[in-house]
Amino acid sequence: MIDRRQFSKGFALAMGAGLLGRPALAEAAPSEKFVCTVMADVATGRTIVREGPAERRFSPCSSFKFPLAVMGFDSGVLVDPHHPRWDYRPEFQTTMETQKKAADPTIWLADSIVWYSQELTRALGPTRFRDYVARFDYGNEDVSGNPGKDDGLTQSWLMSSLAISPDEQVAFVRRFLGRELGVSDHAYEATTASLARYPAGNGWTLHGKTGSGFLRTGKGAIDRSRPLGWFVGWGEREGRRIAFTRFNLGNQRAETYGGMIARAAMMKDFAALAAR
Repeated sequence: MIDRRQFSKGFALAMGAGLLGRPALAEAAPSEKFVCTVMADVATGRTIVREGPAERRFSPCSSFKFPLAVMGFDSGVLVDPHHPRWDYRPEFQTTMETQKKAADPTIWLADSIVWYSQELTRALGPTRFRDYVARFDYGNEDVSGNPGKDDGLTQSWLMSSLAISPDEQVAFVRRFLGRELGVSDHAYEATTASLARYPAGNGWTLHGKTGSGFLRTGKGAIDRSRPLGWFVGWGEREGRRIAFTRFNLGNQRAETYGGMIARAAMMKDFAALAAR
């Protein structure tokens, strides 16, 4: 019998082989733009929606905070939705005023605070961090970071080496909800309690995490005319759960972060899509 996880991973590797061994975000044509939506029933595994190039891998950006939370709660670095509370320090050097504040796991996930993620991965250390990514079968599992910079522990998911497809994002969510990641019950429960929730109409509530970033140029510079955005999680209503990913790739500067665009679209469209 074929292991479904290995089959799915092999399919994604075959379809996205050009992405491996090179910068994760260097493959889109200059004029290319698209929206990708994947939804699957958690209990049955039935694919409800699969629209767009769902096999293609891109940087997870801050959607990676979802698996990071699981790692943190399983390892004990994170305690519960409100502990630990870490203070912002000037050496974190963020340019975003909204991130210059104390944060706990709930604030970190809701406000997508980058420095909190990096403090968490430093506390995990490179070996535990790498082992969790492999255990979770997360995308290409490449946490090496930017070439020659030895920064994978704090940068690999930020438009760098780590890459994942919409198909693989949904597979991760299903394994999380099925408690198949090989972590403690506390990790599942505390992560669920810490993730933000959003109304989606017709009685659906979405649990999830956004991610925003940009493609890079051939020379490795951030190209702000090529925004990308994720919204990854699950919808829940009356005991039914549907894992989802919405991904969008643009080809011009946007006034709103890509993840916010993906989240707003999913909140608007989810109920109708779930009824298919």
